[in-house]
Amino acid sequence: MRTDIFARLDREPEPPKIETPRMSRHRIALFGGTLAFYLAIVIAVLMSSWLVTLDWKVMLFRPYQQWPSIHAFLDYYVVLGQRGPTAVMVACWLGWRSWRQHTLRPLLTLGASLLLLNVTVGAVKIGLGRLGPHYATQIGSAELFAGGDIFPSGHTANAVVTWGILAYLAATPRARRYLSAMSAIVSLGVGLTTVYLGTHWLSDVVLGWAAGLLILLGLPWVEPLITRAENWIFAAREWLSARGRTAAPAPVTAGAPQPVAAGRQAASEPVRSPAHTAPGTASGAASGASGHQTAVVTATGSRPRAHTAPPAYQGHPARSERTPVTPAGSRRPPHADRTPRGGPAPARPMTGG
Repeated sequence: MRTDIFARLDREPEPPKIETPRMSRHRIALFGGTLAFYLAIVIAVLMSSWLVTLDWKVMLFRPYQQWPSIHAFLDYYVVLGQRGPTAVMVACWLGWRSWRQHTLRPLLTLGASLLLLNVTVGAVKIGLGRLGPHYATQIGSAELFAGGDIFPSGHTANAVVTWGILAYLAATPRARRYLSAMSAIVSLGVGLTTVYLGTHWLSDVVLGWAAGLLILLGLPWVEPLITRAENWIFAAREWLSARGRTAAPAPVTAGAPQPVAAGRQAASEPVRSPAHTAPGTASGAASGASGHQTAVVTATGSRPRAHTAPPAYQGHPARSERTPVTPAGSRRPPHADRTPRGGPAPARPMTGG
C-alpha cells in the first residue's frame, strides 16, 4: 500500500476550489508604496541621516540591561524568526493542507517565497556590508561596506514571510484576517527582540519588515510559475508510474510452459503430419480421437505444418511388450578351455602304462 502524499491525494475527496490571489490595483498600490519606503530607508542609511543617529541612541540605551528579567524569554522567542525551525513548522502545516486539498500549491508557494527572500535579502546584505551594533567601530557611523551582513534583518524578514504565507494561503476571508494579525504580531515581536538583544540596528528591523512585505505582495506574479511546476511534477509522476507498470515482468507460474521463439521451435521439432502417422499406432489413434490440430505458418511463407495433440496416457506396457535392453545370449565371457553343452568331448592325451 502506498503511503506517500500522492497516494493520499488520490484517495481524498475533491475539496472546494480555492481562489488564487491576483495582482489587483490595490495590491499593486501597496507593493509600490512598500518599495518606495524600502528605498527611502536604504537611502537614509547611506546618507547617515537622522535614522542612523536614532540607531546609535537605541544601541547605547542597551535595552537588554534595562530589562534583564525578560532576557531569557526573548532568547527563545527570537527563534520564531530563524529560517530553519520556522520553515519546518510551517512546512508541516502546509503539507497537511496539500494532502487535504489535492494540490502541491501550498508547499510550492512556501518554497518560492523562501527562495525569493534568500536571493533579495542576501544580495542587499552582501552588497551593503553593514556591521552590527556589537561590532561597531565609530560612534555615529552607518558602518556600511565593512564586511557585515545584518542590513536588512534576516530574522525580521523571515518572520514576515514565513508566518505571513499562512495568511496568504488562507481558504476563507475570516481565516485570512486572523492569520494576518497573528503574523504581524509575531514578526513585529521578533524584530523588536533583535533590537533588545543588540544584534540589529533599528533601521535593520524596519528594512526587514519592508523586505518581507514586498515578497508577500509580489507572490501573485509568481503564481503562473508555481502552477507550471505543479503540473510538471504531476506529469512526471504519471510518466514514472506508467513506465513502472510497463517495465514490470509478468509473473510466471511454477511448472507453466515457457515461451519459445518460433524459429527455435521450428528448428528443434520435427514436422508431423497426419498423413505420415500409421493408422494403427497409438499416436494415430490419439490424434484421430482428439481432432485438435493447430496450423503454424512461419514468417518466410513456407508450407504450414500441423501439430497434433500429445497422445493420451495409455498406462505402463506389459513386460512382454518391452524392448530388451541387454544383448541376446549369455552374459558370461567365452572361455577357450570350456566346451559348450551338446558338443563333442575334447580328446584326452594317452598316457603309458
